Amino acid sequence: MAVFIMSHTPEASFSDRRTSLIFGLSLIGLILLGVIYFVPIWWVSLTAPNYPPESFPDGVRIHFHMNGVFNGCKMVEKSEITEDEALNCVHEMDTINHYVGMYPISAGGVVERAFAPFLLSMLGVMVVGFAIPGSKTRLAVMGAGFALIVGWMAMTFYTADGLKLNSRGYLSALALALDQETATPEAEKRLSPAEALIAQMKASLEGDAEPKVAPGAPDIGGVADPDKAALAASLRGAFERDQAKQPSGERRPWTGSGHQVLAWHYGKSLGRYFNNPEEIQPMVGIMSTAAHVVFWSIIGAMLVLLWGARRSEGTLYWLLILAPMALPLLFILDYSAWLWWYGHNMNAMGAFTVKPFMPTVFGDGKVAQFGTHSYPYWGFGLMLLLSAVLAAASLLRRKQLKSSP
Repeated sequence: MAVFIMSHTPEASFSDRRTSLIFGLSLIGLILLGVIYFVPIWWVSLTAPNYPPESFPDGVRIHFHMNGVFNGCKMVEKSEITEDEALNCVHEMDTINHYVGMYPISAGGVVERAFAPFLLSMLGVMVVGFAIPGSKTRLAVMGAGFALIVGWMAMTFYTADGLKLNSRGYLSALALALDQETATPEAEKRLSPAEALIAQMKASLEGDAEPKVAPGAPDIGGVADPDKAALAASLRGAFERDQAKQPSGERRPWTGSGHQVLAWHYGKSLGRYFNNPEEIQPMVGIMSTAAHVVFWSIIGAMLVLLWGARRSEGTLYWLLILAPMALPLLFILDYSAWLWWYGHNMNAMGAFTVKPFMPTVFGDGKVAQFGTHSYPYWGFGLMLLLSAVLAAASLLRRKQLKSSP
């Protein structure tokens, strides 16, 4: 009798048709998760009289990806306008923002961008685990998947040259974030802050010829589309040039680990326009610690999920599908939190004083003479599609569990 009961548990009595549908929907979910990592999720644009639509049809526009922030401006092809390449609007927006004391865009979402490939891979393993009806098979597959992710994450974050194990897009965003022109002390003496802003805008509109590169910025050797090795080499060169400027007792050797580059790059981003180490260094320390905490929290979460995957019921089991379904909400919450941080943590060295404010999360707004526009892009639509697909899979599984003897 006991043997009969064990062989007719809900896990063993799932109908083939429903199980096949769940596997099919889960496969679609996995494909969507893979695509979501590489596509733009959200876009933000600034418009102003200084940026006429004839030259800037979308304003000063940037695109948020899971692995970085990238240029959203396109080349303008008109007879009266000549451009060799599109204006880098990530740089342009940083230049505008720093006058009111805002930190560069690359200073936001630092830990999230570094861990995004591992977190999305973890969500993928959770989707696969949910699709498998048998608990033993589920635990074996999830255990193997989680182990691979932990090994990949540990090698990326803590071993020498582990940075190369992250995505090319992530390395590209790091390298290009350093390739920005900053005002020199001599220039600041010659121009007032207002005059400097006007000069910067005028240079942008006139298509200033050769962009200048700040000392210590990465040199990618003129390669238009560098590979991961070239990007890692450019970051190493920038790191070593930066260390050469430090007192001999404070210089650190290059290891190329993800953690080393994360902490160093975050400090460089914060100090790009505001040279106040006494304020920046504690912020770097907090972010460095947060990265360690996230690393071990991911491992802890995996262990908890494996415990919950022993049965096809309970909160932890349903979390396998609910967490991936909540990806659009999680993105908006994280995006909103960082916007709040930018608007409430402005550096006192900014040229103009602005009261703390909440930047526009969704829709149109206005800050000084600039119109702000913040909207989801097609990658966010894929997130919503992912939620719908996984919701369908979860409903099928729920009906299976209810109808099973």
